Amino acid sequence: MSEQMSAKEFIARRIALELNDGDVVNLGIGLPTLVANYLPPGVTLLLQSETGFLGIGPVPEKITPIGQPRVVNAGGAPCSIIPGGSTFDTSISFALMRGGHLDACVLGGLQVDENADLANWMVPGKNVPGMGGAMDLAVGAKKVIVAMEHTNKGEKKILKKCNLPLTAKGRVSTLVTEMALFRFHGGKLVLEEYAPGVSVEDIRANTEATFVVSENLKEMEISRTGL
Repeated sequence: MSEQMSAKEFIARRIALELNDGDVVNLGIGLPTLVANYLPPGVTLLLQSETGFLGIGPVPEKITPIGQPRVVNAGGAPCSIIPGGSTFDTSISFALMRGGHLDACVLGGLQVDENADLANWMVPGKNVPGMGGAMDLAVGAKKVIVAMEHTNKGEKKILKKCNLPLTAKGRVSTLVTEMALFRFHGGKLVLEEYAPGVSVEDIRANTEATFVVSENLKEMEISRTGL
């Protein structure tokens, strides 16, 4: 990873290569939203929001003053709607999410374990805004990609078993950190890619979960386009 590039940007750039032109995708709040900045040429996504949008566009150049009609994404940040995009009520939005109509979702993570379980919505004893649509996305999307930093101040986040309240059990497809890319195959956590300058031993030292090293292990590539 480049010294000039933050861990979050590196993760977002790698995940951008996981998505295909025309995919209907939900990008979670925080790190996942960065993915849209680094899509390769020729890849255009149809972004969905649980707040009732299909076809979210970039942040508008001119923010509409308070008191006038406004459009915000699930995180409450200003956004726009692309030509042909649509709006609808929350019941329709969650039906899209739960009904298997999303090609992928990208979610942040607090913990992921070797059983493909995800915990990403609550830390006991701390004020949290709520789970939002994370549980529905994790269950309904065809592919669940988790974007998170490998450790939190040295504390391991890829565990044998999550100890925070779960968002979903056995639903993570792909996990991307600033150190590695893992996929779940046949109930096993498989290391498929490592970041530049990172060894398998480094990854093991920072990972509690048991994982298998792919026979086709390779160095991670990232999107070189975007912001």
